[in-house]
Amino acid sequence: MSPELERLALSCLLAGFEGVAVPDWLRERLENGLGGVVLFARNVASREQVAALSAELRLARADLVIAIDEEGGEVTRLEAHRGSSYPGNLALGQVDDPDLTRAVAAALGGDLAAAGVTLDLAPVADVNSDPRNPVIGVRSFGDRADRVAEHVAAFVTGLQSAGVGACAKHFPGHGATAVDSHRALPVVPDDAASLGAALAPFRAAIAAGVRAIMTAHVVLPAYDSRPATLSPRILGDLLRAELGFRGAVITDGIDMAAIASTVGMEQGSVAALAAGADAICIGGGPADMDVVDRLARAIAAAVEDGSLAEARLREAAGRLQRIALPAATPIRSRRSPIGSGSGTEGGSAIGLEAARRAVRAVGACRLGPRAVVVELRPEPGVAAGEPGWSPGGVIAERDRSAIHRLTLSHRGHDAEPQRHRLARPGCRSAAGPSNRGGARILGGAGRRAYRNGGRKLCPRIDSGPGRENCERLQTGHANVSGTGQRRAVERTGRLCEIPVGGQTWAGLEQSERQPGCDAHQGKSGGMSMATVQTQR
Repeated sequence: MSPELERLALSCLLAGFEGVAVPDWLRERLENGLGGVVLFARNVASREQVAALSAELRLARADLVIAIDEEGGEVTRLEAHRGSSYPGNLALGQVDDPDLTRAVAAALGGDLAAAGVTLDLAPVADVNSDPRNPVIGVRSFGDRADRVAEHVAAFVTGLQSAGVGACAKHFPGHGATAVDSHRALPVVPDDAASLGAALAPFRAAIAAGVRAIMTAHVVLPAYDSRPATLSPRILGDLLRAELGFRGAVITDGIDMAAIASTVGMEQGSVAALAAGADAICIGGGPADMDVVDRLARAIAAAVEDGSLAEARLREAAGRLQRIALPAATPIRSRRSPIGSGSGTEGGSAIGLEAARRAVRAVGACRLGPRAVVVELRPEPGVAAGEPGWSPGGVIAERDRSAIHRLTLSHRGHDAEPQRHRLARPGCRSAAGPSNRGGARILGGAGRRAYRNGGRKLCPRIDSGPGRENCERLQTGHANVSGTGQRRAVERTGRLCEIPVGGQTWAGLEQSERQPGCDAHQGKSGGMSMATVQTQR
């Protein structure tokens, strides 16, 4: 291919790479026209390092796009090692204060701008209408389209006021699925009302001036048999013509199974550009020069054989280049300067405020002495990645002498029932089965109770009916997000709802009940909760 065509093909790619410094192959391709990069946790050691990395990248190409998935809550790259300083979308939706959402997004945008990031692949604009959804869940502002739309618009406005472009995702909606497009190709049910609701947040984002929209690798049979990412009807007729979007269209990771395992990355990239996408995002999988070169060659070959118009490629490259510029006049972040901390364990004041406001409690919730931390550790979602911390670890660091820690592991909704062993020094272990959505400690053959034996909390076999005066200990899983949300356990004689990872447990299902005791088990989306029963 000609050098000019190679440059044009490269200019529509957003590449990933390994390490915390710019590899030689990436520098060379940036100099040859590569459109930009996407940063992941593998590229982050510290804020200062990311700022230096961004500056180094710009030495190779001044007008490249530097993108990152920084949603707040469980999806964070900049703070993957410690948990986000900002609550996730579901927590913000629970508070339901668009001004607060706008302020959180502005503070987050200030952090990103200081790190040299130009595009945040956020907010998630999906309406989480299917509670079985394994990939959206707490990343959504909720299951009400009007609420999601209002908060998406607020997030876009706040983020872009900090000089960082927003990218609403995943168009035309990934909330009505029970399949993760990282693993397979989901099909969205044919329902005109549901589709209208799913589009509402994207309409709001466009009205708010969002600079980019990310596609979803989902099939909408009402529009096309092809995935939305590859559909001219969805990207052209629906997004451009009907909704009037004029910004950049970016694909979700082209290496995700919904595309890579169906049409393949090369054919998928060409088809996406032909359908109206402007940038091909190479996700968190392939991160080397081979995949970049393969995709660039495939795009250039499509232009040469006439299956992709060169004019379409130039249009796409121009749209992507425009979002490399600042979104607006940046405002100062509400966080203290990089590296200085802020008096809230490095988190911003607005993040802590938002997390505290997201707490919904029923009854006298309190964290007493000698608390027990029960951690549920589901298989991490692909989007969030493996967390570098856990709530039990955070609390244990604060008071090493007071915390007893019991850990449960389960594989989430699709897991087969499995047994977990709980143990700590001085106590016998107890096992109980888990079910879809949560570790079931009480009920059925796996019923176990816990007896407070002086300064110890040891498991024992339940004595059966007639037990009276019981307390519950309840907690959440390891992806609790945000400084203010690191609530691991509450001891109370009444039901408490604690937001975890942005999720508030509402409508808990009551399991088997004994006289004088309430045992509850909760499940919602990818979140889970266990209830432990103790005798006073």
